[in-house]
Amino acid sequence: MDQNALKKLVAEAALEYVEAGTVIGVGTGSTANMFIDALARIKGKIDGTVASSVASAERLKSHGIPVLDLNAAGELSVYVDGADESTKHLHLIKGGGGALTREKIVAGAARKFVCIADASKLVDVLGAFPLPIEVIPMARSFVARELVKLGGTPVLRENFTTDNGNIILDIHNLKIMDPVKLEAELNNIPGIVTVGIFAIRPADVLLLGTKDGVKTLT
Repeated sequence: MDQNALKKLVAEAALEYVEAGTVIGVGTGSTANMFIDALARIKGKIDGTVASSVASAERLKSHGIPVLDLNAAGELSVYVDGADESTKHLHLIKGGGGALTREKIVAGAARKFVCIADASKLVDVLGAFPLPIEVIPMARSFVARELVKLGGTPVLRENFTTDNGNIILDIHNLKIMDPVKLEAELNNIPGIVTVGIFAIRPADVLLLGTKDGVKTLT
């Protein structure tokens, strides 16, 4: 099975976590897009969605799925999104698509976070995928210097602005042995808006698309 087929498999499997009569959070990226397309078939079951990016909001609306503002929606029953890397502890790296801040907010507002990914995303140690960090533009050089002290190699994501008007530094060469500790440490650097480690609030369920079907890790 190719990667797209595996993504489709987990996107379909995630529909089981959609509770009737609730508002759900929807992520961003290629796997999340497949979930949005699958969700269209059961859109009458839910009261609406909160999207983690402008792109996802537009895709949801194109299917006639209501998109609400998080402030109006309150607590979400579930958040469904992909990941760039995941460990078996369900610690994630996210932000390859640049939507990490809104993704982390929507995940935080949800009772359950269901991560959907193909088997290639499961790793023993996070960090082979460069760690995305959203940074306020005036802090770019300062934050980069701080990351160098931690052993990382920061690279500015060229010609990219987040939905929040900020920049992304992609940090190469980090082996993230203690994701919770590093996430907390990076959160304290002034100028960092959000770090792409999702470990303080990890996923609750990881649906992994494998050649033998969907594997559920909790």
